[in-house]
Amino acid sequence: MTASGFTTALWFDGQAEEAAKFYVSVFDDAAIGRIGHYSEAGPGEPGSVLSVEFTANGQKFVGINGGPQFTFDEAISFQIHCADQAEVDHYWDVLTADGGAEGPCGWLKDRFGLSWQVVPAELLDLLTDADSAKAARTAEVMFAMKKLDLSALKRAHAGG
Repeated sequence: MTASGFTTALWFDGQAEEAAKFYVSVFDDAAIGRIGHYSEAGPGEPGSVLSVEFTANGQKFVGINGGPQFTFDEAISFQIHCADQAEVDHYWDVLTADGGAEGPCGWLKDRFGLSWQVVPAELLDLLTDADSAKAARTAEVMFAMKKLDLSALKRAHAGG
């Protein structure tokens, strides 16, 4: 394996370039890379976008316009570990805008159908507390939420 690690390939139905531009606008340490086009050999329309390389939050991706055969589902998602509630709110709002959909427990789908988990980084500590009663209270409150509310999770953890 080369030192450059993994690239996550995302299959789109004609929206790879639009999606790449969107993700680059949402995350820091992001840029569009090479854009490949279909040739006369097909199977896509010659000159139309085949693939778009991009980075988002320093992670490497390639968007592929492969067609309608495959769609995203919740079996694969990306976690965004947020420093505070302001970051949770920001990513939640941006990713659910323009056709995205809220899901349970900090999950959402963006307008391209890609699943994300927007979580305060502190949540894992609350859910894995050695005091099982604190962890259970936190989980119970979390299960009732869509967008995660760190203050409410902390109150539940503390017994309030």
